[in-house]
Amino acid sequence: MKRKILISGNEAMGEAAIRAGCRFYAGYPITPQNELTAYMANAFQKAGGIFIQPESELAAISMVYGASASGVRAMTSSSSPGISLKQEGISYISGAHIPAVIINVMRAGPGLGNIWPAQSDYFQAVKGGGHGDYHMIVLAPGSVQESFDLTKLAFDLADKYRIASMILSDGILGQIMEALEFDDESKPPQPPEKPWALTGAKDRKPNIVRSLSMKRDEVEKNNLLLQKKYRRIESAEVRFEASGLKDAALAVVAYGSMSRIAKSAVESLRKQGKKVGIFRPITLWPFPKKQLEKLSGKTKKILVVEMSCGQMVEDVRLAAAKSATVGFYGRSGGGIPTEKQVTREILKMLAQKR
Repeated sequence: MKRKILISGNEAMGEAAIRAGCRFYAGYPITPQNELTAYMANAFQKAGGIFIQPESELAAISMVYGASASGVRAMTSSSSPGISLKQEGISYISGAHIPAVIINVMRAGPGLGNIWPAQSDYFQAVKGGGHGDYHMIVLAPGSVQESFDLTKLAFDLADKYRIASMILSDGILGQIMEALEFDDESKPPQPPEKPWALTGAKDRKPNIVRSLSMKRDEVEKNNLLLQKKYRRIESAEVRFEASGLKDAALAVVAYGSMSRIAKSAVESLRKQGKKVGIFRPITLWPFPKKQLEKLSGKTKKILVVEMSCGQMVEDVRLAAAKSATVGFYGRSGGGIPTEKQVTREILKMLAQKR
C-alpha cells in the first residue's frame, strides 16, 4: 500500500532508517540536523529500537561500532564539525569491515562556521577523513524523496559490502519539506545473515572484529582486501542522473541541493534554445568518472557548480579535462548560488572560445 506524507529531509532519513531495519541510533545534537535526532528519539520507541544521546560525537561513533559488530543495523548522524569528531571511529569501522550508516547534514565551515548549508565536506567524505587507506560509499540525495530512498539503500549497501555508507545531505535538503511516497510495509525487511558478527560463541568458534594487527604483513593483507572490495564497488555501484546531454555544447555538473538550482537554470536556458544539459552524480564515491570521461568526448565544455570553494571539481577535472574545458563556479561559507548567477556563468562559458 502506497502512502504519501509531507515531511522534512531530516525526518525522511530517520523514517527510512527505521523502515530499513535500523535498531540502534547514537547521536549528539547539532544544527541543522537536530530534527533527525529528535525524530529517532520519538519514533524508535514504537519501532523497538535503542536510542542513545551520548556525551559526545566520539562516543556516538564508538557505540555504532559496537552495535554494528554485534550484527545490528546501526546509524549515527551529525553535521560537519560533529562528523569531523567521528573520523577516528569511521576509520576503525572501515578497517574492521563493519557495516554502518553515517549521515552528514552539511553546514558551513571551516571550524564552527555557521548553520547555513554548504557542500564543503566533499573531500572529507570521499577521500577518507580519517587515517589509513579506506573509502566509504557516499550517496548524495537531491530531494526529500531521495533522502528517504538513498538512506534505505545505504543500509543495504553497507551490509552487502561490510562497509560504512554515508549520506551527504546539507542544510537545505535537511530542512525543506516535500511530499514523500513510500510503501507502508507492516514489517521492516530482515537484514542478511551475518556469520562474522559477535553474537556469542556458545555453539561456534569465536569471531574477532578488529583493525589492529602487530604484524606488518597482516596489516597490508587487510589493506589489499579492502582495495579489492573497493574495486568491486566501483564496478557495480556507480549512480548518476543526466538530462539534456545528447546535443549539449555545455554540461553543468552539480550534486545535492545545488543540482536543483542548476537544473532550473539549465531547463530555462533550453527553452531559450541553448544547448546545455546537466549531469548529477548520485554516488560521490564511487565517483562516475568513466561516465564523465565519455561525456567529455562529445561535450567540450563542463561547468561544475558547488557550494564550496571547489572540491568535486577536482574529480571532474581528473575525469574530463583531457577532452573538455572544465570551469567552476562556487560560493562558500553558507553562500548559495542563485539560478540567476548560475545562468550567468553558463552563458559566460558558452561564449568563450576553447
